[in-house]
Amino acid sequence: MDIKALTAELSVAPQIAAADMRAVAEAGFRSVICNRPDGEGADQPGYSELERAAKEQGLAVRYLPAESGKVTDAQGQAFGTLLAELPKPVLAFCRTGMRSTTMWALSQAGQLPLPQIIERAAQAGFDLKGVVRRIVNGGKTPVEVADASHDVVIIGGGAAGIAVAASLLARSPGLDIAIIDPADIHYYQPGWTMVGAGVFKPATTARTMASVLPRGVHWIKSAVAAFEPERNAVILDGCRVVKYQQLVVCPGLKLDWHGIAGLPETLGRNGVTSNYRFDLASYTWQLVQQLHRGTAIFTQPPMPIKCAGAPQKAMYLSADHWRRTGVLKAVDIQFCNAGAVLFGVPDYVPALMEYVEAYGIGLNFGQTLISVDGPAKKAVFSQAKADGTKALITREFDLLHVVPPQKAPDFVRVSPLADAAGWIDVDMASLRHKTFANIFALGDAANTPNAKTAAAARKQAPVVAHNLLVTRGVLQGEAQYDGYGSCPLTVARGKIVLAEFTYGGKLAPSFPKWLIDGTRPSALAWYLKERILPPLYWDAMLKGREWMAQPEMVG
Repeated sequence: MDIKALTAELSVAPQIAAADMRAVAEAGFRSVICNRPDGEGADQPGYSELERAAKEQGLAVRYLPAESGKVTDAQGQAFGTLLAELPKPVLAFCRTGMRSTTMWALSQAGQLPLPQIIERAAQAGFDLKGVVRRIVNGGKTPVEVADASHDVVIIGGGAAGIAVAASLLARSPGLDIAIIDPADIHYYQPGWTMVGAGVFKPATTARTMASVLPRGVHWIKSAVAAFEPERNAVILDGCRVVKYQQLVVCPGLKLDWHGIAGLPETLGRNGVTSNYRFDLASYTWQLVQQLHRGTAIFTQPPMPIKCAGAPQKAMYLSADHWRRTGVLKAVDIQFCNAGAVLFGVPDYVPALMEYVEAYGIGLNFGQTLISVDGPAKKAVFSQAKADGTKALITREFDLLHVVPPQKAPDFVRVSPLADAAGWIDVDMASLRHKTFANIFALGDAANTPNAKTAAAARKQAPVVAHNLLVTRGVLQGEAQYDGYGSCPLTVARGKIVLAEFTYGGKLAPSFPKWLIDGTRPSALAWYLKERILPPLYWDAMLKGREWMAQPEMVG
C-alpha cells in the first residue's frame, strides 16, 4: 500500500483490497473512507467486500463515492463531517488518492490557510491547482465572473511594483494599470539600517500607499490568494477574480519569523531585535545605547535574503557607537553567519575585514540560528560538521540582532509560476516568465541570481516596462537586466563601502574611482546613502525618472 499522510489524523492511498485491511489496522488506523464508486475498474473490489473486511479488523468504515474529476461541494462538506465523527487516525482512498485529497482540501477551506493545504497535498504527491479557487471560496464552486479587468495587473505595491508602474506610464501614458496590495503604508526599507543606528527617524521611511501610487493607477486593496495563468486571471481573497492582458509579479519576500523557535515570542523585548522590521529598528538603537558591557550577537540566515549586507551593517554601526562612547572593549561582538564567507563578492572583503578586526568582532561561519530563549538570554545555533552531522551551539547574549530566514510568499511558492525552490521562474535577462510569455517578475520574489536590493529593483523596473510594452506591440527590441545590485555597507557612521556588482559578482561602479572607490570606505558614499538616495527613491524611482537606470538594449 502506498499510504501518504496529509495530517496526523488523515492519510490517503490509492485503491486498497480487502486483504489489505489487516495491514491497515496494524498500521494504527481506526477508520477507513472509500471515495471510489463501485464498477470503475475491472480489477476493483466492491465496497461491500471492503466493508466486511474492514469490520472484521475492527475498523470503522464509510462510503462516500465521487466520480473522477467531479468532486462536488456537498461531497467536500460530507467528507469534513466524516472526519469529525470517525475515530482517528483515518485512511481515505480512491483509485489514486486524488479524490480523497480533493475532498479533504475542500473540507479544510476556511480552517487551514490555502498555502498549507496546497503544500500538504503536494508533499503527498497531489497537485490541487485545479481546485484552488474552490478552496479560496470556502470549499464552494465560485461564479465564473471577473470582478475587474485591466491591461496590466501588478502584484505588489513595494519599491518594484510602483517603480515598474511609473516606468510603464512614462512610456505609455494612459495605460490601464492596476496594483494589487493590501498594505496602507509604503516603506523605504533601505532606511531601516539608519533608523537602527539613530541616523534616521522612523517616520522618514514611511508614507501612505495612496500618496506614492502613480496618478491614474487603480489600487486594488486586497491580498492575492492564487494565480490562474492559463485564464489570465488572479484570484483574490474572497475568490474575487481580476483579469489581465499582462501580469507583473513583485510581491517581495516573506520574512519567516516563525522559522526560528521562540523568536516571535521575544522579538522587541529581552534584548532581541531586528532592523528587518519597521517597528523594531528603533528598539535596536535603544539597545545599542543601553549596552555598556556584555555580549552582542548579530545573525545572518542562509541565502537568499533581502539585502545580504544588512546583517553586518547593523553590527558595524553598533560597534562604531560603542567605540565612540568608549565601551567597545567591554562588548563581545559575535557575527554568526549561516554562510561560509563575510560577503559574496570577494573584492569588498578586505575593507570589511579591516573593520571586523578594528572592532574585535568574532566571525562564526556556518552557524544558523534555530531557537531563542529570550528570558534566559540564550540563542541556539546549528553548525554542520565535516562528517555531515550537526552540532548545537548555545550562546548567551545581552543584545541579539536577528535576521530571519526568508522565502517567497506562500501564494507564490504553491503557484504554477514558481520554480522548484518556490521563486518566480523568469529569464534572468528579460525578466519574462519562462512558461507564460505575458507574465513578468522583478524584485525579491524573482529567481534571478542577483542581490535582492532596492537598487536592483530600480534597474529591473525599466527592463520589465520596456519588454512588457514590446509584448503589447507598443515598443520594439528587447531590454536586458545585467544583474546590477548595490549594497552600501555602512562600516562606521560617516563611512560606507559602496558595493556595486552585476551577475557573477562582476564589479559595476557607478562613479569613477577617483570620486568613489567602492572597494574602500568613503565619506562621499555615506553622503550618498544619507542625503541623496532617499530623495532619489521617493522622487525619481517611484516617479518613473530613470536616472542612471536606462535599460540596456540587445539586438
